Amino acid sequence: MSSDVDQQETTNQGDQAEVAEPTARQAEIGADIDSDGAADSTHVGNSSDSDDSSDSDDDSGDADNDDDDVDPLVEEGDIAGDYLERLLDILDVDGDIDLDVEGSRAVVAVEGGDLAHLVGAKGQTLDALQELTRLAVAARTGNRSRLMLDIDGYRAGRRTSLTELAERTSREVIESGDSKRLAPMNPFERKVVHDAVAKIEGVSSESDGEEPSRRVVISPA
Repeated sequence: MSSDVDQQETTNQGDQAEVAEPTARQAEIGADIDSDGAADSTHVGNSSDSDDSSDSDDDSGDADNDDDDVDPLVEEGDIAGDYLERLLDILDVDGDIDLDVEGSRAVVAVEGGDLAHLVGAKGQTLDALQELTRLAVAARTGNRSRLMLDIDGYRAGRRTSLTELAERTSREVIESGDSKRLAPMNPFERKVVHDAVAKIEGVSSESDGEEPSRRVVISPA
Protein backbone atom coordinates (compact mmCIF):
# COMPACT_ATOMS: atom_id res chain seq x y z
CA MET A 1 0.00 0.00 0.00
CA SER A 2 1.34 3.46 -0.91
CA SER A 3 0.48 6.88 0.46
CA ASP A 4 1.53 10.33 -0.70
CA VAL A 5 3.75 12.47 1.47
CA ASP A 6 3.34 16.20 1.02
CA GLN A 7 6.46 18.13 0.29
CA GLN A 8 6.80 21.81 1.07
CA GLU A 9 8.33 23.80 -1.77
CA THR A 10 9.87 27.25 -1.56
CA THR A 11 8.14 29.64 -3.94
CA ASN A 12 9.70 32.78 -5.27
CA GLN A 13 8.64 35.06 -8.08
CA GLY A 14 10.34 34.04 -11.34
CA ASP A 15 12.91 36.23 -12.94
CA GLN A 16 11.87 38.00 -16.08
CA ALA A 17 15.21 39.62 -16.84
CA GLU A 18 16.35 39.38 -20.44
CA VAL A 19 19.40 37.18 -21.02
CA ALA A 20 21.19 36.77 -24.36
CA GLU A 21 20.54 33.46 -26.12
CA PRO A 22 23.47 31.00 -26.43
CA THR A 23 25.41 30.96 -29.68
CA ALA A 24 24.98 28.14 -32.18
CA ARG A 25 28.16 26.53 -30.82
CA GLN A 26 26.81 26.78 -27.27
CA ALA A 27 23.52 25.24 -28.29
CA GLU A 28 25.37 22.37 -30.00
CA ILE A 29 27.36 21.67 -26.86
CA GLY A 30 24.29 22.16 -24.69
CA ALA A 31 22.48 19.37 -26.52
CA ASP A 32 24.84 16.97 -24.76
CA ILE A 33 24.23 18.51 -21.35
CA ASP A 34 21.58 16.76 -19.31
CA SER A 35 19.21 18.50 -16.91
CA ASP A 36 21.46 17.53 -14.01
CA GLY A 37 20.14 14.00 -13.93
CA ALA A 38 20.89 10.58 -15.34
CA ALA A 39 18.99 7.27 -15.23
CA ASP A 40 17.42 6.54 -11.87
CA SER A 41 18.16 3.37 -9.92
CA THR A 42 17.02 1.46 -6.84
CA HIS A 43 18.91 2.03 -3.60
CA VAL A 44 19.12 -0.30 -0.62
CA GLY A 45 21.02 0.30 2.60
CA ASN A 46 24.35 1.94 1.83
CA SER A 47 24.23 1.60 -1.95
CA SER A 48 25.34 4.51 -4.14
CA ASP A 49 23.02 6.77 -6.12
CA SER A 50 22.92 7.42 -9.85
CA ASP A 51 19.77 9.57 -10.06
CA ASP A 52 22.04 12.50 -10.76
CA SER A 53 25.07 12.20 -13.00
CA SER A 54 25.48 15.10 -10.97
CA ASP A 55 22.84 17.96 -10.53
CA SER A 56 21.78 17.73 -8.22
CA ASP A 57 24.12 17.20 -7.48
CA ASP A 58 27.14 17.88 -3.47
CA ASP A 59 25.29 14.79 -4.32
CA SER A 60 27.31 13.20 -7.06
CA GLY A 61 28.85 10.45 -4.94
CA ASP A 62 32.02 10.58 -7.04
CA ALA A 63 35.40 9.65 -5.64
CA ASP A 64 38.04 12.29 -5.02
CA ASN A 65 39.83 13.40 -8.16
CA ASP A 66 43.49 13.11 -8.96
CA ASP A 67 45.46 16.33 -8.92
CA ASP A 68 45.31 16.42 -12.73
CA ASP A 69 41.51 16.78 -12.54
CA VAL A 70 41.48 19.73 -10.16
CA ASP A 71 42.85 22.47 -12.40
CA PRO A 72 40.13 22.09 -15.08
CA LEU A 73 37.48 22.36 -12.37
CA VAL A 74 39.09 25.49 -10.97
CA GLU A 75 39.12 26.86 -14.51
CA GLU A 76 35.41 26.06 -14.84
CA GLY A 77 34.71 27.94 -11.63
CA ASP A 78 36.69 30.97 -12.80
CA ILE A 79 34.87 31.07 -16.15
CA ALA A 80 31.51 30.68 -14.43
CA GLY A 81 32.38 33.39 -11.92
CA ASP A 82 33.24 35.85 -14.70
CA TYR A 83 30.05 35.00 -16.59
CA LEU A 84 27.85 35.42 -13.52
CA GLU A 85 29.58 38.66 -12.52
CA ARG A 86 28.75 40.15 -15.92
CA LEU A 87 25.19 38.85 -15.66
CA LEU A 88 24.71 40.41 -12.22
CA ASP A 89 26.01 43.72 -13.58
CA ILE A 90 23.53 43.59 -16.47
CA LEU A 91 20.69 42.85 -14.05
CA ASP A 92 21.96 45.54 -11.65
CA VAL A 93 21.99 43.01 -8.80
CA ASP A 94 24.50 42.94 -5.96
CA GLY A 95 25.95 39.57 -5.00
CA ASP A 96 29.12 37.93 -3.77
CA ILE A 97 30.39 34.99 -5.83
CA ASP A 98 32.15 32.11 -4.05
CA LEU A 99 34.00 29.41 -6.01
CA ASP A 100 34.77 25.91 -4.76
CA VAL A 101 35.39 22.34 -5.95
CA GLU A 102 33.43 19.43 -4.49
CA GLY A 103 34.20 15.94 -5.70
CA SER A 104 34.20 15.98 -9.49
CA ARG A 105 32.50 19.31 -10.07
CA ALA A 106 32.97 23.02 -9.70
CA VAL A 107 30.54 24.69 -7.31
CA VAL A 108 29.60 28.35 -7.60
CA ALA A 109 27.49 30.12 -4.98
CA VAL A 110 26.00 33.61 -5.21
CA GLU A 111 25.07 35.24 -1.90
CA GLY A 112 23.91 38.62 -0.65
CA GLY A 113 21.32 41.21 -1.58
CA ASP A 114 17.83 40.47 -2.85
CA LEU A 115 18.37 37.35 -4.95
CA ALA A 116 15.01 35.61 -4.59
CA HIS A 117 13.98 36.50 -8.14
CA LEU A 118 17.08 34.70 -9.44
CA VAL A 119 15.90 31.52 -7.73
CA GLY A 120 12.32 31.61 -8.97
CA ALA A 121 9.37 29.35 -8.20
CA LYS A 122 10.63 25.95 -7.03
CA GLY A 123 14.14 26.94 -8.14
CA GLN A 124 13.19 26.99 -11.82
CA THR A 125 15.00 30.25 -12.59
CA LEU A 126 18.06 28.96 -10.74
CA ASP A 127 18.01 25.78 -12.84
CA ALA A 128 17.83 27.85 -16.03
CA LEU A 129 20.73 30.06 -14.93
CA GLN A 130 22.76 26.98 -14.07
CA GLU A 131 22.27 25.60 -17.57
CA LEU A 132 23.22 28.95 -19.15
CA THR A 133 26.34 29.06 -16.98
CA ARG A 134 27.24 25.52 -18.01
CA LEU A 135 26.84 26.50 -21.65
CA ALA A 136 29.13 29.49 -21.15
CA VAL A 137 31.76 27.26 -19.54
CA ALA A 138 31.44 24.56 -22.22
CA ALA A 139 31.80 27.17 -24.98
CA ARG A 140 35.15 28.24 -23.48
CA THR A 141 36.55 24.82 -22.57
CA GLY A 142 35.00 22.69 -25.31
CA ASN A 143 33.98 20.14 -22.68
CA ARG A 144 30.65 19.26 -21.08
CA SER A 145 30.25 20.97 -17.71
CA ARG A 146 28.62 19.52 -14.58
CA LEU A 147 29.04 22.72 -12.61
CA MET A 148 26.63 23.27 -9.72
CA LEU A 149 25.19 26.75 -9.18
CA ASP A 150 23.53 27.83 -5.94
CA ILE A 151 21.93 31.21 -5.34
CA ASP A 152 20.85 32.65 -2.00
CA GLY A 153 21.49 29.28 -0.33
CA TYR A 154 18.49 27.69 -2.06
CA ARG A 155 20.08 24.34 -2.91
CA ALA A 156 21.77 24.08 0.49
CA GLY A 157 18.44 24.71 2.20
CA ARG A 158 16.63 22.21 -0.01
CA ARG A 159 19.31 19.60 0.69
CA THR A 160 18.79 19.97 4.43
CA SER A 161 14.99 19.84 4.31
CA LEU A 162 14.94 16.91 1.85
CA THR A 163 17.38 14.93 3.96
CA GLU A 164 15.11 15.43 6.96
CA LEU A 165 12.09 14.42 4.86
CA ALA A 166 13.84 11.24 3.70
CA GLU A 167 14.85 10.29 7.24
CA ARG A 168 11.38 10.96 8.65
CA THR A 169 9.62 9.07 5.86
CA SER A 170 12.04 6.14 6.18
CA ARG A 171 11.16 5.80 9.86
CA GLU A 172 7.46 5.79 8.97
CA VAL A 173 8.03 3.10 6.33
CA ILE A 174 9.95 0.91 8.78
CA GLU A 175 7.22 1.28 11.43
CA SER A 176 4.27 0.70 9.09
CA GLY A 177 5.79 -1.73 6.63
CA ASP A 178 4.13 0.25 3.80
CA SER A 179 5.78 2.07 0.91
CA LYS A 180 5.42 5.83 0.69
CA ARG A 181 5.54 8.04 -2.40
CA LEU A 182 7.01 11.51 -2.11
CA ALA A 183 5.92 14.54 -4.09
CA PRO A 184 7.42 15.01 -7.59
CA MET A 185 11.02 16.26 -7.54
CA ASN A 186 13.70 17.31 -9.99
CA PRO A 187 16.85 15.15 -10.43
CA PHE A 188 18.86 17.15 -7.88
CA GLU A 189 16.16 16.72 -5.23
CA ARG A 190 15.62 13.03 -5.96
CA LYS A 191 19.31 12.34 -5.59
CA VAL A 192 19.45 14.05 -2.22
CA VAL A 193 16.63 11.77 -1.04
CA HIS A 194 18.25 8.65 -2.51
CA ASP A 195 21.55 9.47 -0.80
CA ALA A 196 19.81 9.93 2.56
CA VAL A 197 17.79 6.71 2.26
CA ALA A 198 20.89 4.74 1.23
CA LYS A 199 22.35 5.40 4.69
CA ILE A 200 19.34 3.90 6.51
CA GLU A 201 19.06 0.15 7.08
CA GLY A 202 15.70 -1.47 6.42
CA VAL A 203 14.51 0.74 3.57
CA SER A 204 15.19 1.21 -0.13
CA SER A 205 14.28 3.93 -2.62
CA GLU A 206 13.58 4.13 -6.32
CA SER A 207 12.37 6.80 -8.73
CA ASP A 208 9.05 6.25 -10.47
CA GLY A 209 7.16 8.06 -13.22
CA GLU A 210 8.08 10.46 -15.98
CA GLU A 211 9.27 14.07 -15.80
CA PRO A 212 8.01 16.42 -14.52
CA SER A 213 6.01 14.07 -12.27
CA ARG A 214 8.88 11.72 -11.48
CA ARG A 215 9.09 11.03 -7.76
CA VAL A 216 10.87 8.90 -5.16
CA VAL A 217 9.19 5.86 -3.62
CA ILE A 218 10.57 4.65 -0.29
CA SER A 219 9.83 1.01 0.51
CA PRO A 220 10.73 -1.60 3.16
CA ALA A 221 13.96 -3.37 2.17
